[in-house]
Amino acid sequence: MNYRRILHGAKFWFWVALFVAYSAGAVGLVMIDTYEDRYRSLSKVQLTSVKAGADVRRAGASQVAAVYRAQSGMPFASLPAGSTFQVVWPDGSTETMVIMDPTSPLGAEPVKHSQVTAADVAR
Repeated sequence: MNYRRILHGAKFWFWVALFVAYSAGAVGLVMIDTYEDRYRSLSKVQLTSVKAGADVRRAGASQVAAVYRAQSGMPFASLPAGSTFQVVWPDGSTETMVIMDPTSPLGAEPVKHSQVTAADVAR
């Protein structure tokens, strides 16, 4: 009787620990601040904000993602197709992007309704 209760408790806590570990791993969102030196001078990033056109933002985000990949420890595994990251543009506005094609110059797609202007960030 006591053995069953211990076994049941162990199973319960195993699943709780597994759920917590999975949740913590799934929440990890890469945040790239383009005000850093390595991103600030990129041609597609300098004047980009959430108010710019979609193609301009896609090009800037793709360029930022390429630099992030190149400087990471595992360049072929970081930001693969389907992954999301948040980009902070030089004016302070932010948006979330999804990598569609890591090899394309327009390979990042903005997530709808994820754009936050610099004025809204300051509040």
